[in-house]
Amino acid sequence: MTSSTELLSERYGPAYKWLATITVIVGSLSMALSSTVVNVAVPDVMSAFDIPQSKAHWLATGFLAAMTAFMLLSAWALHTFGMRLAYGGGMVIFIVASVAGGLSPTEDLVILSRVVQGAMAGIIQPLAMVMIFHIFPPRQRGLGLGLYGLGAMLGPAIGPAMGGVLVDVFNWRAVFFLPVPTCLISLVLGFYFAPGRDAGTTRMRFDWLGFGLLSLFLLSLLWALSNGQRLGWQTPLIIGLLAVATATAVAFVYWELRARQPLLNVRIFTVPGFAAGSIISFVFGAGIFGSTYLIPLFVQEIQGFTPTAAGMLLLPAGLLMAMMFPLGGHISDRLSPFVPIGVGTVLFAVSCYILSLADVNTMLGVLVFWVIVGRIGMGLGFTPINAGALRILDYSQVSQGAGAVSFARQIGGALGVNLLSLILDRRTLYHARAMPDEEITQPLQLLGQTIDLQAYTRGFQDSFLVLGLLFMLALIPAWIMGRYMGGGKSAARVSSDQDGA
Repeated sequence: MTSSTELLSERYGPAYKWLATITVIVGSLSMALSSTVVNVAVPDVMSAFDIPQSKAHWLATGFLAAMTAFMLLSAWALHTFGMRLAYGGGMVIFIVASVAGGLSPTEDLVILSRVVQGAMAGIIQPLAMVMIFHIFPPRQRGLGLGLYGLGAMLGPAIGPAMGGVLVDVFNWRAVFFLPVPTCLISLVLGFYFAPGRDAGTTRMRFDWLGFGLLSLFLLSLLWALSNGQRLGWQTPLIIGLLAVATATAVAFVYWELRARQPLLNVRIFTVPGFAAGSIISFVFGAGIFGSTYLIPLFVQEIQGFTPTAAGMLLLPAGLLMAMMFPLGGHISDRLSPFVPIGVGTVLFAVSCYILSLADVNTMLGVLVFWVIVGRIGMGLGFTPINAGALRILDYSQVSQGAGAVSFARQIGGALGVNLLSLILDRRTLYHARAMPDEEITQPLQLLGQTIDLQAYTRGFQDSFLVLGLLFMLALIPAWIMGRYMGGGKSAARVSSDQDGA
């Protein structure tokens, strides 16, 4: 890939790195926008096809699960097809899936289109990180990854706002067509500015067994977490699925250690700084996707907001978060990653704690302010995680590392949404049962059960508190990562015959 990149640099001159950056920003924004834009349309989809929530939730979960699994195919696609063909091919399939979702006559086709969207987003986003890492010099990689983050994380933040407007003005089908124009722009830009496949590049053998084990693990675990409360955690089906998830996870790690060209080089996690960065990336994924799930649901169910108003609540915070990405990257080029990551982690934890005190009487301005505080923290910490984790690895391991750290963030998001939904449900039922009969006031409908508004509010409060505690615990791996980066210690490298790149 280096020679192809050099040819493009010679053709376009110093402007090339900025042209390539714009290409991946537009593409990443399209992918990331789709991850949350459908969330506010779920009730309308349920009504249109007369399906229960237990099936409709796969509109979100299916996207995240597919994106998580296919992120590990990014390195294989890069080496097999080259950056230009892998990026362009993934974009074309994503566009077709988006149009198919908007025109689907059945709910099954809608869900399938979301799965395909997630799969292509999983391939394209790590490719964008690899391109940034190759076209920017070492001293500017933090800045480059910060600019990339404008697309990668601005999308999930503004998605609910744009989705809410589209649902209220048109209908739920409009949200599927939203990313198509920017995808077409990115497709054209990629044709000119994405590097091709270099002659002589060794093709990677695809790890079908590893991919199958990973997919089965994600499907079993997420389905069990999504349906355990409804079906009962002691039922044979749920117990069996959790056992399958555990067995396939162990088998996946064992196979990847033995595979000659692994889907995920698990040995890179033996580098302490990279392992710590991956843990923080997991937590940040749970934070961004989990809070984007909880906050709109809270203001609609507890405070009576419309979908548009609920989505707009996140818009100012999302814009400010995007502004923090370049600043976080700039800081990570000059200081230990622990500084921006630590500050960002604490800000998000404080935001979650204050939100855990919110109730039906909390003023809108207060909610907006504390959501902004959390998103500023997210923006400061996101880029140093990526830049610091990849900087620790050998140059030849960057493509595997980019896929691994993105995988950690996405699996954090997928599990975060499911677990927070589970915590919300269980804590709400706990508070409803614990309340004296005279305290039960206005009932609401949640998952087919009549519950008390006050208990529902306390369930949200507990969920925000759990998320805040998780971020406080993330200070430990942040300190470990900063110790290895800031202290100038060079981590032991993973053997090249197992790097899979």
